[in-house]
Amino acid sequence: MSIPDQLLAEAKRVAAATGRTLSQVVEDALRESFTRHDQPERHPFRMPTFCGRGVLPGVDLDDSAGLQDLMDQTAGLDRLR
Repeated sequence: MSIPDQLLAEAKRVAAATGRTLSQVVEDALRESFTRHDQPERHPFRMPTFCGRGVLPGVDLDDSAGLQDLMDQTAGLDRLR
């Protein structure tokens, strides 16, 4: 294995500063690199939207208890239409 001189010197400085062997520093760096590559790539979350008339009159999306009451009523949404 060939490691560029500058990178090897930096690894030796890290080993000395942290009280670890050079082998331990290299092992930790490899483990960290493998862990980063094992994690799935994250894509930005996209909220699907649909065409429509929007929220019906009388529906308050900030009132969860009111929404639950409305959904529990047998004629809930039909009453608002």
